[in-house]
Amino acid sequence: MEENGNAVVSKNFIEMAIEKDLAEGVYDHVQTRFPPEPNGYLHIGHAKSILLNSGLAKKYNGKFNMRFDDTNPTKEKIEFVESIKEDVEWLGADYEDRLFFASSYFDQMYECALHLIRKGKAYVCDLTADEIREYRGTLTEPGKESPYRNRSVEENLELFENMKNGVYGDGEKVLRAKIDMASPNINMRDPILYRVAHMTHHNTGDKWCIYPMYDFAHPIEDAIEHITHSICTLEFEDHRPLYDWVVRECDFENPPRQIEFAKLYLKNVVTGKRYIKKLVEDGIVDGWDDPRLVSICGLRRRGYTPESIRMFVELCGVSKSQSTAEMPMLEYCIREDLKLKKPRMMAILDPVKVVIDNYPEGQIEYLDAPNNMENPELGERKIPFGRELYIEREDFMENPPKKYFRLFPGNEVRLMNAYFVTCQSIEKDEDGNVVLIHCTYDPETKSGNGFTGRKVKGTIHWVAAETAKKVTVRLYENIIDEEKGMFAEDGTLNLNPNSLIVKEDCYVEPELAKAVPGDRFQFVRNGFFCVDSKDSRPDAPVFNRIVSLKSSFKLPK
Repeated sequence: MEENGNAVVSKNFIEMAIEKDLAEGVYDHVQTRFPPEPNGYLHIGHAKSILLNSGLAKKYNGKFNMRFDDTNPTKEKIEFVESIKEDVEWLGADYEDRLFFASSYFDQMYECALHLIRKGKAYVCDLTADEIREYRGTLTEPGKESPYRNRSVEENLELFENMKNGVYGDGEKVLRAKIDMASPNINMRDPILYRVAHMTHHNTGDKWCIYPMYDFAHPIEDAIEHITHSICTLEFEDHRPLYDWVVRECDFENPPRQIEFAKLYLKNVVTGKRYIKKLVEDGIVDGWDDPRLVSICGLRRRGYTPESIRMFVELCGVSKSQSTAEMPMLEYCIREDLKLKKPRMMAILDPVKVVIDNYPEGQIEYLDAPNNMENPELGERKIPFGRELYIEREDFMENPPKKYFRLFPGNEVRLMNAYFVTCQSIEKDEDGNVVLIHCTYDPETKSGNGFTGRKVKGTIHWVAAETAKKVTVRLYENIIDEEKGMFAEDGTLNLNPNSLIVKEDCYVEPELAKAVPGDRFQFVRNGFFCVDSKDSRPDAPVFNRIVSLKSSFKLPK
């Protein structure tokens, strides 16, 4: 426990382990890393690892490395490298000039492999992948040794050199660690260290035709970079003995320590690469940055902020126990972040026209409106008002139920920051839809004019028709049908047909038409919105709804 102002903050188990190591002199500094494989786009789960590792380095005045674990050229692309760098920097994880690539260490990894062979701790094996799997045994039965396990050091050195020189085809030979085929931990049953793969690497070109396996490469990368605490997710807990074996047998001084934590899971949310790839390929979403996805680039495009994601990660906490968070918690965080920061503007998403019959024709006046009533520091703005307005269709009912306080025939309401108006009559089209509402206004009731007369129960927002700008608005919901759950019986995703609703005839205050990609606003009663970064054009912004105003999440006490 430690004091933070007047609050007492509990340390998580990783912080306690780090502080114990520092106190006992195991390490004299803290150095962490985020090591993604550049084989896809990052999602909200990766944000937890990014912020945890960078946050620990910052807390203990240490260093944070950004490293691409690019040891598998079959799936890796420069496109993913660039997108990951952008995501990490956007989240505020400052790696300064500490950007590394695992492929830069291929020579050192090769030397480590030779070192193990010379120690009698590694051998070249001719078994096929299926045979290796068969020889490995099961959780209840020990494995059996490869017939090639006892080759001499000299023969293994020659064969491994031939592997490096391209003598063998893909899968023809592998280099394996010589550990224990009877180990209760299957990961320790002579795991593969190197395989043959005749492929061009994005960073090293055609220099190599053998590539190290992740479990061999990763501890070496950490050791070379002097990482002290290798923080990874819980599925690597069973791999920790192999991690420790590699750094020990390769004779690294003061080797790093691996510590595992539980992943961040979101209920009924698509994070799996193969599912997102299919959504992209089938045209259901318009790319990995589609605002319905929880990829980091998708969240950024939708309008989420780094601060909101940081708050979400902190609320989820760090533990050893797997747990599942829900989208309402993430939505709570973005509301909390934006509610006092952004102006509250008027936008009409489902318009119906109002004519104020007793207002002077052709007159436009400018009224004062606070940008955010909860935060006076955001100041005020001028909004145009005229004879013809647009209001939300749901703010008028011809035959309202009891306790409906908005506009209906004979009822008086306040137009937000303007005047009291009373509905006098309506016009309908041939299908019976209301297309025009006739009202009268009381000029004595001007907002901010000191009016203290009669009260009204209803206040509605509006935009002046003559100066309003037409824009496109996109309303997003979870791409998964939450009532049906994540998967159908055939294993396909249960998609929500209403995950995207596009409204092209929306009217907004004229100032909103000048908004640029990334600008965020609260639209009165409709939620928080962000200008889309891909489809917006100058003076023609497309607004993505980040989140509605209604929340079902309550902060735990």
